Amino acid sequence: MKSIKEIVSSQKSFFKTQKTKDINYRISLLKALKVEILANEKAILKALNKDFKKSEFEAYLSEFGIVISELNLAIKNLKKWAKPKRIKASLLTFPSKDFIYKEPYGTVLIIAPWNYPFLLAIEPLIMAIAAGNTVVLKPSELTKHTSEVITRIIKNVFTELHATSIEGGVETATELLSQKWDFIFFTGSTTVGKIVAKAAAKNLTPTVLELGGKSPCIIDGTVNLKLVARRLVWGKLLNGGQTCIAPDYVIVQSEMKQKLIQVLKTEIKKGYGENPKESADFPRIVNKKNTLRLAELIKDTKIIFGGEIDINDCYISPTLIDEPGLDSAIMQEEIFGPILPIVTYNTNEDIENIIWNLDKPLSLYVFSNNKSFIEKTINKFSFGGGVVNDLLIHFGNHRLPFGGVGASGIGEYHGKHGFEAFSNTKPVVKRGNWFDPSFRYAPYKGKTGLLKKVFKFLG
Repeated sequence: MKSIKEIVSSQKSFFKTQKTKDINYRISLLKALKVEILANEKAILKALNKDFKKSEFEAYLSEFGIVISELNLAIKNLKKWAKPKRIKASLLTFPSKDFIYKEPYGTVLIIAPWNYPFLLAIEPLIMAIAAGNTVVLKPSELTKHTSEVITRIIKNVFTELHATSIEGGVETATELLSQKWDFIFFTGSTTVGKIVAKAAAKNLTPTVLELGGKSPCIIDGTVNLKLVARRLVWGKLLNGGQTCIAPDYVIVQSEMKQKLIQVLKTEIKKGYGENPKESADFPRIVNKKNTLRLAELIKDTKIIFGGEIDINDCYISPTLIDEPGLDSAIMQEEIFGPILPIVTYNTNEDIENIIWNLDKPLSLYVFSNNKSFIEKTINKFSFGGGVVNDLLIHFGNHRLPFGGVGASGIGEYHGKHGFEAFSNTKPVVKRGNWFDPSFRYAPYKGKTGLLKKVFKFLG
C-alpha cells in the first residue's frame, strides 16, 4: 500500500500529463460517478441510517438528491463553464483580444465533515473533478459506515492517480495537511479550520474553508407565529440539529415570546410525537462524545421544553432554553444539536448587542412582514448567507454561492461557484502585431499630456 506522500507525488505526476484537462474525459468520469452513486443508493441511505438513524426521506432530501442534482448540473454545463470567456479589451492594450481562462489548481485535498458525510464529501469532489484537478478526499472517521461507502464508490470510478479516498482519524488528517497541496477544501468547525489555515499558510496554499458559527434567527411582531414555528422546527431539527446553517438561537420580540414557545411545543409534538425518541424521523447525535458535550451545554440552563438525554443512544430530545445569559457557554459556542435558546429584544439596539457580541455567522434568518425592518437587518449585519421568512433554503439554489465570512468561513462554492472555487482564474491578453504605436516607448519627453488624456478617457 502506498504512503500518503507517494499518493500525492503520483497524483502530481499524473496531473502533469494534462489528461485531466480534457473536458470530455472529465465528463465521462462524472457520468461514471453518477452511475456508481445511483447503483449504491440503498447502500448510501442505509449507511446514513446506521451513522445517524437518519430517515430515508431526510437522507434523500439533504444528501443524496442534492449530489445527483450537482452531478447533472456539472455534466450538462461543464463545456460552457470551462470555455475561455472573452472580455472587452482596454484602450491601453489595443489592439488585443482579452480572455479569462479557467484552469485547474492541480492536486487538491478535500477534508469532509461528519454532519452531512455523503453530501459534503461528494459535492466538492464533483466540482474538483469537473475543474480538472486530481483529488485526495478524507471522509470523516466519525461516520464510518458512510465513509466506507464513499471510499468504495471512488475506488470503483477513479484510478488512484486521479482521485482516492483515504480514511482515518486525526493522525491521518495531520499527515495529509503536512503535504504540499495546490489547493485545500475544508468543511468543519472554526477551531479545526484555523489548524487547516495554518498548515496551508506554510506553502501559501489557497483554501476554501466552510466553517460555522452561531446563526441567529430574528422574529419580530408582524408575523404568523404558527407558520414561523413550523419552519423553525424543521430548520432546527433537520439532521438532529447537526447542520452548520441551522438557526443556532432565536431573538424574538419580547411580547411574542410566550406564544412562540407554545407554538414551538405544538409543532415539535406534531412532527415527532410525544416521545421523539420513538420517532423514525428524529436522528441521533453522531456519537457519545458530542452527546455529552450537548448535555453539558444545557446544564444549569432554564429548560422550558425537552431536555431528555440518553447518552448510550446518543439521544437529546428537542429542547427549548429560556433566556440564557449572553456570556453562557450555550450562547458562546456553536450548539450543533437539537437545542434552541430563546432570547428576547425590545429595541433594535438589543438585537445589535446580541449579534455583534459574537463572530460573523454563517447564516442569518429574519421572520418579518416589515420590509423596512428586513432591509435594515440584511444591510446592517455581516453573514455568509441569509433567508427571509424561512430557513436553510438558500443552500437549495445552485445559482447562489454558499460560504461564510470571517470566522464562519473563507471562499464559496455550490453549482457553478463550486467549479470556480476549484479553478484558478487566468487572464490572457492576445496582442495584435499589425499596429505598434511608439507612444509607450522611451523617450517619454512631451508625451505626459497625452498620457493624462488617455487615463482621463479610461476613467
